[in-house]
Order: sequence, then structure tokens, then C-alpha cells
Amino acid sequence: MRAAHGPGHNRVVTDQTTAPPAGARVLPRRLSLPDFPWDSLRPYRQRAAEHPGGVVDLAVGTPVDPTPDVARRTLAAASDAPGYPTAVGTAELRDAVIDWMRRRRGVGGLGRDCVVPTIGSKESVALLPLQLGVRPGDLVLHPRAAYPTYDVGARLAGARPVPVDTDADPSTWDLPANGPVTLIWLNSPGNPDGHVLSVDQMRRIVAWARHAGAVVAADECYAELAWDEPWAARGVPSLLDPGVTGTGADGAPDLSGLLVLYSLSKQSNLAGYRAAFLAGDPELVEAVTQVRKHAGLLVPAPVQAAMAAALGDEEHVRHQRETYRRRREVLLEATQAAGLVNDPASAAGLYLWLSGPRRMSALDLVGAFAELGIVVAPGDFYGDAGAGRVRMSLTDTDERVAAAAARLHATDLFRP
Repeated sequence: MRAAHGPGHNRVVTDQTTAPPAGARVLPRRLSLPDFPWDSLRPYRQRAAEHPGGVVDLAVGTPVDPTPDVARRTLAAASDAPGYPTAVGTAELRDAVIDWMRRRRGVGGLGRDCVVPTIGSKESVALLPLQLGVRPGDLVLHPRAAYPTYDVGARLAGARPVPVDTDADPSTWDLPANGPVTLIWLNSPGNPDGHVLSVDQMRRIVAWARHAGAVVAADECYAELAWDEPWAARGVPSLLDPGVTGTGADGAPDLSGLLVLYSLSKQSNLAGYRAAFLAGDPELVEAVTQVRKHAGLLVPAPVQAAMAAALGDEEHVRHQRETYRRRREVLLEATQAAGLVNDPASAAGLYLWLSGPRRMSALDLVGAFAELGIVVAPGDFYGDAGAGRVRMSLTDTDERVAAAAARLHATDLFRP
């Protein structure tokens, strides 16, 4: 056996030069993946469930509000679908994505060859490095405070995940000397921290990446949930914004080396539909699509129809955004009253990124919340940058959010 080292962990991999004993079963060979973080919350969930007022689960950002009628009606109408759907997606859905990107994200110049539907966006976060041909020895960069699947996706391809401060100028990044940077993940608005990258910030990263020969992929699934200015009025900028991409010789946006992921889970409560898409550089989209064809990664036809309908309806998105705004304001006021501090740069997204007294670690905070019957996620789940923080989602009902707020107003567990 030999030790293999990655950022912040050690693992053991089998020496492939040593043949197994005759008759010994070879599989399964365990992949070098971290423990699934949410499994470690079980004792805290159990403690929270003992609260006489019932549990308030604000740990996982899973929607609880109804799926909009426009999506449900369209899904039902399209439910007679005996044939296989195409991996590339229907022309109707791709046109709906193109139109939505123009209307809501300020991104023009996309053709049908620039978009492909995916089975949720987490699938793409986990599999994009493999689909693009990232190899062992490559470096995959991701934000310091990040959804764990960026790290996992790099490991599935045998690459090395490297956390970097994507809020900073890329010239300041401290990178390993060995291995080329092949893929850079951005997440704006960020999960868990709610940070938003400006056009100028992304333009610097894109210029750096193109010089290094790297692809930039941006996970933008919280883009419709902007709370603070200038983003609430102006909108959260996309990686494919023409101010970021620049233009080619023909005057069209230069999409080379750029991909955006988007999900309808949050804006349209379609998490159970697994409804998402990729958009950007047609050469990269084609590479992903070819793998999806071979692997049979097909978005069901009724879901594709529901996606197209949901993308064309903005009223339900406005309603859902206001619902989350209301819950956010209630939780912000209550956590502040309890002595907790939200990250001042947390301007968008589905979460509060809270710190407490210096004496309390992330798990100390999780334990204190559990005493109140509230489940939150420790910041350590999201990398070293999450030390001493917890992530609180806005995804429980109004009644449960009000219950959490009342408990926070009445506690002194978070006092210095």
C-alpha cells in the first residue's frame, strides 16, 4: 500500500503493481471520497427532534413550497412519452433556455448548440471534470468556502482539488507547482457564503484562465435570489455576460472555455424534477453531450417540457423570491438578536452564513442550535474557510421559520 496526499486529507490507495491472491475478489475498489458530510448530523438531528415545539430543519437547502402549477400541468400533459428522450434536449427546451438567458441573465448570442439539459446541476458539478477529460495530475480549482461536490468531482476524475479565494485577484492565488490547472469552478452567488462576483472580478479570472489554458465553469443556480444592492436591482452578473467574455472577431460574445450551470430547483421548486442545464462554449457543450449520449444521461421528456414552461413564466419566480426574502428578514433579525453575525458580504442566495462567539467552533454552534430544536450545517462542511461558522437555509415553512425565530429571541446560548 502507499499513501496518497491531497489538500487537508490523507488516503490509502492500492498499489496496482501487486497482483491479488488467486481467487480474491478485486471489486469494489473504494474511491478516495470523503465521508458524506450530512450523515454526521444524525446526532444533532436527533437532539433537535426532542424539542417540545418540534424540529426546524434549516440544514439542507431543499425547497418546501409547492411546485408551480405551470410546471405541473405541463408535466402531466407531456406524460405520454413512450420513446427515449434525446440527450441534447428538445428544440423547444433549448430555445426556452436561450430566451431565458437573454431575458434574465443578459446573455445573448447563444445558439442551440450552446445548451444542453442535465439531470439536476449536482450531477454536472460531480461529473463535469470527467466529461471534459480532466485527468490524474490535473488541478481543479474551486472557491475556499464551497459546496463539497466541487472537491468530489475532481477526485472522481483522479485530479487534485485546490481551494482558492475566488473573491481575490487570481494573480494572488497560491497554487501547487506540479500539475496544470485545467478547470476553475466559480459559484456566484456562493453556497454557503452568498458572495457575488462582479463583472470585473470574473473578467480577471477568465483572462487568467485563458492564459493558463483552463476552462472556467460557473455554478449560478442562486442567481435569481439577490437581496442587497447593487445586485437586487441590477441582477447578479453571469459568467457569460458580454462584459466578462469579451467579443470575437465577428462581434459575438467569446464563449471559448466558458460554461454556466443553472438549476430550476431553487427558483421554481423543481428539485424533485431534477431540472437543470449547461450553457456556454459549443465545443465544451458538444464534449459533454457526447458523454451523456454514451452514458444514457437523459432528462425525461415530461421534465424537459415542464422546464420549458417554467422558464417562460416569471410570475412564480417573483413570488418565490419574495417568500424567501420574507423568511430571510425574519431569520436575520432573530439571529442578530441572539448574538450571531451574518457574513456582511452575503448579499444573495439561499443561506445565512453565521458566526458566533470566538469560543464556539462550528460544531459548538450546531450543538447549541440543536438544543433549540433547530438543525443547521457546520461551516466545516464547506472547507477550512467555514471554521467557526454555520450555514442556515431559508427553506422551511413560514410557520417553522417563525418558530425558529421565537426560540432564537429567547436564548442566551450564543452570548460571549
